[in-house]
Amino acid sequence: MANLRASSGIVSAGATLGVAELISVPIGPNSAPFNAFGSIVIDSTPQNLREWVIGTFGTNDKLLLYAAMFLVAIGVAALAGLLERTTRPLGSALFVAFGIAGVITACTRANASWTYALPTLLGSVVGLFALRMLIRRVDAVPPAKLRQASREKSSAATESATAAPSSEQLARRRLLGGVVGVGVLALVTGLTGRQLAVRANDVSANRAAVRLPAPAEPAASVPAAAELRVSGLTPFITSNSSFYRIDTALTVPQLSTDDWNLHIHGMVDREVTLSYADLAERTPIERIFTLTCVSNPVGGDLTGNARWLGYRVADLLAEAGVRSGADMVLSTSTDDFTAGTPLTALTDGRDALLAIGMNGEPLPVPHGYPVRLVVPGLYGYLSATKWVIDLEVTRFDRARGYWARRGWSTQGPIKTEARIDTPKSSTKLSAGPVAIAGIAWAQRRGVTAVEVQVDNEDWQPAQLSEEYSIDTWRQWVYQWNATPGPHTVRARATDGTGAVQTAESKDVVPDGASGYPSVSVRVG
Repeated sequence: MANLRASSGIVSAGATLGVAELISVPIGPNSAPFNAFGSIVIDSTPQNLREWVIGTFGTNDKLLLYAAMFLVAIGVAALAGLLERTTRPLGSALFVAFGIAGVITACTRANASWTYALPTLLGSVVGLFALRMLIRRVDAVPPAKLRQASREKSSAATESATAAPSSEQLARRRLLGGVVGVGVLALVTGLTGRQLAVRANDVSANRAAVRLPAPAEPAASVPAAAELRVSGLTPFITSNSSFYRIDTALTVPQLSTDDWNLHIHGMVDREVTLSYADLAERTPIERIFTLTCVSNPVGGDLTGNARWLGYRVADLLAEAGVRSGADMVLSTSTDDFTAGTPLTALTDGRDALLAIGMNGEPLPVPHGYPVRLVVPGLYGYLSATKWVIDLEVTRFDRARGYWARRGWSTQGPIKTEARIDTPKSSTKLSAGPVAIAGIAWAQRRGVTAVEVQVDNEDWQPAQLSEEYSIDTWRQWVYQWNATPGPHTVRARATDGTGAVQTAESKDVVPDGASGYPSVSVRVG
């Protein structure tokens, strides 16, 4: 009987979410309770837990969140079914509580209106009706009779073929039919709503129609010597499909070029509003920059190097006329994420871009289509706002970005770092020549040397690829004569100022990780 009560709660909750998903289609994806709750979870997750998830699961962090929410929803729904009785609606009270929380959560999301309450509200009504109906049917089946159902089946051969089913059998059939019916309702509405939402918000056709303009200043060609072409070594340019994605958006915002506008305001002489068509009247430039996530652990892969097409942010700010005393630009994305970028990083000649292209094509939707910020030299939480729609010129003592409000540094210059790409840790190698290779970066300073240490021996210089620019990573390789036994390999970089990568091991909070990357291998 407990299993049937739990199942009743689960399928009723499924009906709630399915109906809500369907109703959310014409309103907006953030009005669906799963998306709304997920956004709240992201916003309120403790820093240490969030960084552990990113460090462990990387770009699969959103998938893990969905799975966790799904399991929690099943657990809460099963509990509601176990608590519910025909004359004691405790499970219904639990449904109501979560429904109220869902309404409040949806209505407090970015750009929400009162209509955001409708999906959760109407879905909860359907779920409550289903739960009450199923529990009445559960209570109509005597527990003792239910336990004897299997034995009744075994003795069915001795009964008359035309015998009418008992009242207990009818009650059980009605119960099972109700559970199956509500389950089908949940499945159909949920899948239909999800498919319709994807189609309604999909901007792939809009993106496919975009033709990128030719840059007034193309990026310098990549010299052959910038690629060392060692097996297992990261390429100089990261493909769009391989580029890391870390952000706070549970569902990828879908913003078309027709809907996009950028508002520049705050401590300026003139407010400026630009449409995508306005950008098309300007001539962009092209640059190759390495971006790095502040959540990247030592030796991690949350970094990428790409060819960006866009418009100098400094030119746009000059048109607005930045007033004296301003020291920060607060950028806002269409999903209400904010980043506070030091004004100097946008105006000191480093070619910070309002980017529209990535590696020769329009920005991929998960990477900020149609327009994003790209600022070299700063970790992404301060400099790489995707789906950007607002730039407020202000001061650090007046405003804080999303992560700065949560205790992260307000400056965020990228630290000098080397990474070992090959061999991988725990690899078994043959004795003899082994190529130890990787990449190193120190944006705005450049990398001038990389050294490798095997066990506790002296540091040895590695061969560097040709430098493309101080804003991109460099490849490196060290030829090691591997000897039998277990070994630990470390690496460190030196930047253009002469500073050597620190050995001090430090977590990513509040301004990026530090320490030496290392791999453990066995030779023999």
